[in-house]
Amino acid sequence: MGGLMRIVDQLIARSNRLGADPANTNYAGGNTSAKGTDTDPVTGKPVELLWVKGSGGDLGTLTESGLAVLRLDRLRGLVDVYPGVEREDEMVAAFDFCLHGRGGAAPSIDTAMHGLVNAPHVDHLHPDSGIALATAADGEKLTRQCFGPRVVWVPWRRPGFQLGLDIARIQQENPQAIGCILGGHGITAWGNSSEEAEAHSLEIIRTAARFLKEHGSAEPFGPALDGYGPLPETERRARAAQLAPVIRGLASTDRRQVGHFTDAAPVLEFLARSKHPQLAMLGTSCPDHFLRTKVRPMVLDRPASAPLEDVIARLRELHVEYRKEYRAYYERHASADSPPMRGADPAIVLVPGVGMFSFGADAQTARVAGEFYINAINVMRGAEAVSRYAPIDEREKFRIEYWALEEAKLRRQPKPKALASRVALVTGAGSGIGKAIAKRLSAEGACVVVTDRNAEAAQATARELGNRDKAIAVPADVTDETQIAAAFAAGALAFGGVDLVVNNAGLSVSKSLLETSVQDWDLQHDVMARGSFLVSREGARMMIAQGGGGDIVYITSKNAVFAGPNNVAYGASKADQAHQVRLLAAELGAHGIRVNGVNPDGVVQGSGIFAGGWGAQRAAVYGVKEEELGAYYAQRTLLKREVLPEHVANAVFALTGGELTHTTGLHVPVDAGVAAAFLR
Repeated sequence: MGGLMRIVDQLIARSNRLGADPANTNYAGGNTSAKGTDTDPVTGKPVELLWVKGSGGDLGTLTESGLAVLRLDRLRGLVDVYPGVEREDEMVAAFDFCLHGRGGAAPSIDTAMHGLVNAPHVDHLHPDSGIALATAADGEKLTRQCFGPRVVWVPWRRPGFQLGLDIARIQQENPQAIGCILGGHGITAWGNSSEEAEAHSLEIIRTAARFLKEHGSAEPFGPALDGYGPLPETERRARAAQLAPVIRGLASTDRRQVGHFTDAAPVLEFLARSKHPQLAMLGTSCPDHFLRTKVRPMVLDRPASAPLEDVIARLRELHVEYRKEYRAYYERHASADSPPMRGADPAIVLVPGVGMFSFGADAQTARVAGEFYINAINVMRGAEAVSRYAPIDEREKFRIEYWALEEAKLRRQPKPKALASRVALVTGAGSGIGKAIAKRLSAEGACVVVTDRNAEAAQATARELGNRDKAIAVPADVTDETQIAAAFAAGALAFGGVDLVVNNAGLSVSKSLLETSVQDWDLQHDVMARGSFLVSREGARMMIAQGGGGDIVYITSKNAVFAGPNNVAYGASKADQAHQVRLLAAELGAHGIRVNGVNPDGVVQGSGIFAGGWGAQRAAVYGVKEEELGAYYAQRTLLKREVLPEHVANAVFALTGGELTHTTGLHVPVDAGVAAAFLR
């Protein structure tokens, strides 16, 4: 058992090291394997096994549960029943009959490669340097020039059982070889030990990179194009924030997408050079790349200094053309048994001088699509530096993009959560109700822009929600127009835009009319009445630019309709918010934007307002101890229940989660029943 665990531990450690470096392989790209012997629990005799990274896993984060474990004798026995390349897809289902034991991941399409290659340890990776040689017009000659007999060339073949047979045969014919370059695809290396396989993989990757550097031309993308160089950083990112919601709207024509923006140096350099239009049209080559990026990107053909209005108008024209061309591509190659077209919108949009906008069903998918296109740019650079970039042809790309096995993988994915692909911005989300709302929206699949005047509190909430693909924190004072605009711009750069806004930021000072100062009045109206107006205005601008509708929710109060004592400034500002709901619902409905409100009462636990002195003031008004205020509020309700921040968050989700699609202008009480606050 100790030897067996050592094999698995070594495989996982090797995988994690290789997967952690983007120079070796892209996210979720490639696979690794190890062979060894265990005892068959049925016969008690030794049995040879293959441990291989399963379908959909990522090398950098691979754990034992991500491995598929197969009996090697049964896997290799499939060679005798292989029906030929025209029916090789049938072999994937046969892998299930080779599995050993319970659990583990589903075997991937590359399983045959690992099982049939006669070496104890095998790595299949997608390094930029290796794919550059693999996609060069004379890649076979360059491979010999770069490696001599140590690394051999395998002509392009779609991943599958036949490719495994091809590599196994070439390995047998070239016993001196440590690995191969797979035409149009990537690399495969092998070794007698885990350390040797890893060393051989790194040798191929680094030798190829060194060869490209030493033999490559200085300007592989051609001379600089006048006017296509990067804008200054501040101007560049401001332009990106203006364009992001427009482009997200275009990319969401078939289904809503989350966006991601990058102005990484390789992107800006590529777009500044004369060859970028024709290279972009050739599309990507490695199957992992174009499955994420689509067959080719949409590229703006205007200089960086073009007026914003002209750029937006041209993007709309290009989008129409892109959709027509994509449909034509589908119709050129689709057969009677091809899966339906999945959508004709671009996954990658390139804007010279500004950067790249990438899209996907969630933030991680959008970000990774962009990372893959940077891989593709690096591949093009390498291939053009020593030869001519020549990716696999369009027909082969279609065969993989609309592969029945890929379609089956997509269908196995879990049903999206209710707010998947939505981007929410929540004000005052550093504590209390706002924090509970941010957590609920995130749990339901939304990306969240967490804003709060307290930067540390905003950051703490965002950290609780997860990584940058789940939430970002933006310090913002809702009374400041500039800060509000910056918060929405941050949402646009991180996620492509915002389509769900929650006006939650608030405060209160409990005083009688005669004790209420002008400063007290102005402060509460600035934060809640004026602040909600500023946030809603900026949110509406972005939603209208996206063209996909949206939601604006006001967290108002029972006090918007209930005349409580010593509460004139707070109650009046909440009444202002309540009427904003009605006014904006009437105005924004034409754009598909729904505006609703939630009227809480007595939310003491976790509340920033109550902790800031409001609780003590209200307790004094009602003649109870501050720590008993929540229970006091509960006892005066019809349901005799205390209202918690999570209950308000539930109402926000109910309004935005997809069931109340025809509801706008509504105020939902969350007060456990206060008869005096019933809406009339």
